[in-house]
Amino acid sequence: MSTDTTSADGENAIERAGRRLADVVERWMPSPFLFAIILTYVVFVVGIAVENTGPFEMVEFWVDGFWAFLTFAMQMVLILMTGFVIAYHPRVNDLLQRLAAIPNDGKQAVVLVGVFAMVLGWIHWGLSLIVGAIFAREMGKAAHERGIEVHYPLLCVAGYMGLGLTWHWGLSGSAPLLLNTPGNEFVELDILGGVVPTSQTIFSAYALTLTALSILFAAAVLYLLTPGPERSEGITEFVPETELFGTISDGGERSDGPEASSEDRSDGGEAVDDESAAAEPVPAERIDNSRILGGVIALTGVAMVVYTLATQGLDGWNLNVVNFAFLFSGLLIYQRPALYRERFGEAAEAAAGIILLFPFFAGIQGMMNASGLSETIAETLFAVSTPATYPVIAWITGAVVNMFVPSGGGEWIVIGPSVIEAAQDLGVPVGKATMAYAVGDAHTNLFNPFWAIPLLAITGIKAREMFGYAIAMLIALIPFLAVVLFVLPY
Repeated sequence: MSTDTTSADGENAIERAGRRLADVVERWMPSPFLFAIILTYVVFVVGIAVENTGPFEMVEFWVDGFWAFLTFAMQMVLILMTGFVIAYHPRVNDLLQRLAAIPNDGKQAVVLVGVFAMVLGWIHWGLSLIVGAIFAREMGKAAHERGIEVHYPLLCVAGYMGLGLTWHWGLSGSAPLLLNTPGNEFVELDILGGVVPTSQTIFSAYALTLTALSILFAAAVLYLLTPGPERSEGITEFVPETELFGTISDGGERSDGPEASSEDRSDGGEAVDDESAAAEPVPAERIDNSRILGGVIALTGVAMVVYTLATQGLDGWNLNVVNFAFLFSGLLIYQRPALYRERFGEAAEAAAGIILLFPFFAGIQGMMNASGLSETIAETLFAVSTPATYPVIAWITGAVVNMFVPSGGGEWIVIGPSVIEAAQDLGVPVGKATMAYAVGDAHTNLFNPFWAIPLLAITGIKAREMFGYAIAMLIALIPFLAVVLFVLPY
């Protein structure tokens, strides 16, 4: 009997398993909004069964949870929107088009998009989500033009890998940044005696090594998952060819950037006709498009970020500083206030799905938190952990809870106390515990389509058309993460 894992048509075992899983998911996976509604009922029933909570109480917990994290929700929306605005700058889009010309076959294209998205995810999750989506679309377009066969659903998954693996270990990771924020919930509850600096989390050798190894392993899996040319479905199978070369709003044709003159745009956004272009701009239009005003305020903001990091070091890098830095960096590269305002209008459309779904997932979180279900899950898992197995248990805990509450910071507020207290009882460093948890929180984003909503809008693909391969990536990562978390020293 032959042990060859490659079929007669060149399809390897991993590729074949991914294709079959993709077929099943495409038939059965609901839309992200319906997915949230189904999870709501699941948590409702489990809360009643496990915590002996009354149905009316669970409904009350659900309603109360809707509004529990409005501040945090706004922080998350800002991270997404500031990343979106920078990602859609014409020079950034030009760079992506040049990068898209590098690969010579479909496997190279998928790996390049995946590695790019994962590295960018470490830098800024919002930027990775948007730029990863644009890059996936640009790569699909470039492959179509060059006659390269590449499987577009897997290309989209590659563009999502920053959210699916590396983001929570990086510069915009919610849990480590929250622990480094003065006056955070854990300090106020006396769970911690003070902030946990990012030198013990994001910038620790443990986290940096974990990130590097995971990117290498994920790149190898993406390579093996990529179908051969004869089994690939290109971008035109999912996006009409007539829609491939649109405006900047879909990552296509360049629109006016900050270098555009006032003759091109009188209000920072809309094109003007010849007659209005010839007219002298009124003072209000001059102010709206003033590079001096935009540049000065942008430089002031950037200077404050530099000052904060110079005086506090990398330990000063918290959630508010992240948003502040990207907000003013975006204004600096656009310069003109009116144009920057216009780009934010486009970013709001990309964030619409998250704004809709966030209250529903917050409601789920409200039921899990108020009923005690989250703590029960965490305490049950941590009860069987040892100092050696703790990182693996923390990863599993984050992964399980994230399937129901895909908000890194929001769920960390709920189960973080259990994670930290269990670590302290076992003598595990809090920084190590936090980053191990962060692995799980990012990992199951490959199962829950919540954060993929902006990517779906940009790439033109449906969740069920790409999430079979996302789930295949999730499964492939499980043995690797289990081993590396168990053996990697802190």
